[in-house]
Amino acid sequence: MSETVSTTTFHGNGAFNAYVARPQGKASAAIVVIQEIFGVNPGIRQKCDKLATQGYLAVAPDLFWRLEPGIELDPDIEAELQQAFGLFGQFDQQAGIRDIEATIHWARDQVGGGKVGAVGYCLGGRLAYMTAARTDADASVGYYAVGVDGLLNEKHAIARPLMLHIAGNDGFVGPDVQAAMHQGLDDHPRVTLCDYPGLDHGFATEMGARRDEAGAQLADERTAQFFAEHLA
Repeated sequence: MSETVSTTTFHGNGAFNAYVARPQGKASAAIVVIQEIFGVNPGIRQKCDKLATQGYLAVAPDLFWRLEPGIELDPDIEAELQQAFGLFGQFDQQAGIRDIEATIHWARDQVGGGKVGAVGYCLGGRLAYMTAARTDADASVGYYAVGVDGLLNEKHAIARPLMLHIAGNDGFVGPDVQAAMHQGLDDHPRVTLCDYPGLDHGFATEMGARRDEAGAQLADERTAQFFAEHLA
C-alpha cells in the first residue's frame, strides 16, 4: 500500500510531502529513501515499493520542496537532465539533512520506536553519508555518492553502519575521489565500501538507460543483507 503524507520540518516551521510504501503486515523497521537530483520520480517510488515487499516501511521525502514541490524528472531526457542539474545547484544540503532527520523521526514513530535506516542515490548517496554522520539513523547506504572526499572530515562522527557503493567508471566521481574515499574510509570500523569496476553513475537506477542489470542486482543484494543485519 502506498500513499503521500505530509511531514513537519525539523523545526516545525513548514511541511513537505513524502511518498510512503507500507508492507502487507507490520513493518519490521523503516527506511528513508533519499532521492537523486530528479525528485521523487517513478524510479524512487519503485525503490520504496520494493523495500515494502521486504517488510519495511519505506518513505521518500520531497527534498526539493523549497524549490519546486513535487518535481519529477527523467534523466534520459536532456532538457530534464539539465533542469535537474540546475536544481542541484540551488539545493540547500543543510536544510535537506534537517528534512531527512525529520523524516527519520516520523518513520521511527510509525514503527513504534523501532529502527530506521536510510538509502540514497547520487545526491542522495552524498546525503546518506551525511545522514550517517549527523543523525541517529541506525544504518545508512549510499549509491554512487558525489563529493564524499569533501566530507571525510566528518568520518569521526559515523557511529553506526554505513555502506557505500562506488561505480568504478563514474563520470561524476573520478578516480582521485574514489582513491580518497578508500584512503579515508577503508580502516573505518563502521564503513563498508563496495566497488563496481567498469560501471557508471546511476547503474542501480530502477529504470532507464543508466541501469546495469547485473550491477544493480549485486548492489541491491548487498544492501538487502546489510539492512537485514543492522535493522533487525
